[in-house]
Amino acid sequence: MVSQEQRRRQLAREKLERQQQRRAAARSKTQKRNAAIAGGIVLALVAGLVVAAVGLFDSDDKDKKGTVADPCAKPAPGAPSGQTWKKEPKLTIDKSADYTMELATTCGDITIGLDAKNAPHTVNSFNFLAGKGYFDHTKCHRLTDQGIYVLQCGDPKGDGTGTPGYTIPDENLKDPKLRGNVYPAGTIAMANRYNPQPPKGQSKNEDSGGSQFFIVYQDSELPPYYTPFGTLKGGEDVLKKITKAGATAPDPQTGNTAPIATVVINKATVKRS
Repeated sequence: MVSQEQRRRQLAREKLERQQQRRAAARSKTQKRNAAIAGGIVLALVAGLVVAAVGLFDSDDKDKKGTVADPCAKPAPGAPSGQTWKKEPKLTIDKSADYTMELATTCGDITIGLDAKNAPHTVNSFNFLAGKGYFDHTKCHRLTDQGIYVLQCGDPKGDGTGTPGYTIPDENLKDPKLRGNVYPAGTIAMANRYNPQPPKGQSKNEDSGGSQFFIVYQDSELPPYYTPFGTLKGGEDVLKKITKAGATAPDPQTGNTAPIATVVINKATVKRS
């Protein structure tokens, strides 16, 4: 017969096990959500944070086959150059000047004001890469529409693994705009492979940004690990078009959710204002 003391201890053990399971699940959920915007490697999204867009919109948005219609034009002829470089380009921009990046996409034009003062290495890299035609004909390969709300671009491979061959330092992570671990709508930030809690013996991958970046189209709760280097200045209607079409179901192997719209950067240019 089980005594009251044995029963009390059993209940205490069961309660502790439940607490440990909840804590482990919470840590796993946070790590996976943060990985959702990591660049340079293919990363899985949290299954609960991404949903298929089919069925979310009115029938007017669907074609005769019942799928969401692509609202964007066909890409311009051409393919990504795939160029890579061994090291970060020499810093040549004027940190006191204003720079603007124009993305001519298949869905419309997007204008981004660049923060050369607070993110000089990042802006300098984009100025260099755009000048080399690196972003031309590249696909925006990721759209998240649950939990965090970002459109990710800048990968010439279009699968989350592309890099320019070099990395740049993290910058501007204490930007006062990032209050309460929220990246506000209109923020342009770098994707990277940073992991604050890597497996034993592995690096945290600080300063691992390359060419992949994301546009926040709705306030998104994220830890301040991703360099904010620009602000959306034009193209809100373009983002609405893209996000209204929604995202695909998660890829069974990578968990990536791509935009249903064909979002291709036909031409990227960086100009000093």
